[in-house]
Amino acid sequence: MLARHALARASQVAAAPSGARNMATLREIELRLKSVRNIQKITQSMKVVASTKLAKAQRAMQAGKEYGIANAEVFAHSPSDAPASNKLFIVISSDKGLCGGIHSAVSKATRRALNNAEDSPLAPLTPGAAPETIDPLSPVMVIGDKSKAQLQRSIGGNLRLTFNQIGRDIPTFADAAGVADLIVKSGVKYDSVVLVYNKFVSAISYEAAAMEVKGEQGLKESNAFKTYENEDDATKDLAEFSLANAIFAALTESHACEQSSRRNAMDNAAKNAGEMIGSLQMQYNRGRQAAITNELVDIITGASAL
Repeated sequence: MLARHALARASQVAAAPSGARNMATLREIELRLKSVRNIQKITQSMKVVASTKLAKAQRAMQAGKEYGIANAEVFAHSPSDAPASNKLFIVISSDKGLCGGIHSAVSKATRRALNNAEDSPLAPLTPGAAPETIDPLSPVMVIGDKSKAQLQRSIGGNLRLTFNQIGRDIPTFADAAGVADLIVKSGVKYDSVVLVYNKFVSAISYEAAAMEVKGEQGLKESNAFKTYENEDDATKDLAEFSLANAIFAALTESHACEQSSRRNAMDNAAKNAGEMIGSLQMQYNRGRQAAITNELVDIITGASAL
């Protein structure tokens, strides 16, 4: 019974005139053209929004870099006498997508650092010195759901804390201070903190980088820092404030990279949609012309038969 019904449907399709099949194909192309045009409008709008946000993000990045410069000056005058053995990695990303490879860049850099690869982002931190050996089981904390999902598959056992809803708009120092406070209260033991983030190179490029911040124990063990004769409470507060400064600088720079990458990604998507629209429009025009030609042939043939 089913075979007879199938044969009947097949015979009906085979008996359908060619004009009906052409019209169905043209209708499908027309619907696809409409869909691609709508996608192009969305990507163009997102590009304009990202361009506006990029200008604000760059201004915030310049302000955030001042905090990083202050940190670098403090640590430059208090070098460590022994390498930090316990490192805590903090990966800076975000919760949003549609921004190219911005999240996978920091995830891959973190894995390279934990695997002690030659192209590890920690290599440039000590130029001319022997590379430090990183414990593959070092604790990792992630800011942003995107990198969290990527790292959970490969180094899920290293994750200690994850943060989301941080820097949904331009990051503020309050966001960084809140993250630093939770890190200090987490109970994870560390001598230094390594921030893995995206470094802003230009409006069209970025690269994964790392920044190391000394913890309270690292500052206490520095002979140069001991000359200041600070109290323990002051050293603890300085370590937490330095961590908040570094997180804020990394958050603002990563946010600028994200907006730049999103603008470039949406620009490329809009261009690809334009090329697809041109190809579909040509295909539609050819099909429509073929349908008209077939109809004219049928009319002329019928007239000749009369």
